[in-house]
Amino acid sequence: MTYNGNWKIDRNENYEKFMEQMGINMMKRKLAAHDNLKITIEQTGDKFHVKESSNFRNLEIDFTLGVTFEYSLADGTELSGSWTMEGDMMKGIFNRKDNGKQLTTTRVVQGDELIQSYNYDGVDAKRIFKRA
Repeated sequence: MTYNGNWKIDRNENYEKFMEQMGINMMKRKLAAHDNLKITIEQTGDKFHVKESSNFRNLEIDFTLGVTFEYSLADGTELSGSWTMEGDMMKGIFNRKDNGKQLTTTRVVQGDELIQSYNYDGVDAKRIFKRA
C-alpha cells in the first residue's frame, strides 16, 4: 500500500501558527516544531497500524477506515473522529472534546514525501515527511 513504510519529519509550513490557533502555549509550540517525529504506517486493507515516535512520546494507534476512535494529541488535547479514503488521499475529521471544534487532517503521498495537512478554525498548516 502507498502509505506503508517509515516516515521522518523533514519540514513544516505554518505549523507554529496552527498550534497557536489550537491553543498550545508558546513553550510547547517551540518544542513541537523540533519534535523529530517519525511515523511508521502499516496498512492492511482498510485497517491501519500507526506508530508515532518523537522527542516527547511514543504512541501506537490502530484504526479502521470509517470507524470513529479516540485520540490524544501530544499536548493532551483529546479528539474523537475517523479517517476515510478519498481517492489516494486519507482524510481525517476529528472533533475536540473540550470545545467541539473540528480538526481536519489529510495525508497524501507524493513521490518520496508524505504530506500531512491540517485545518483548524481557519488556519492551515503542513508537515512534510520523507521516506526513511
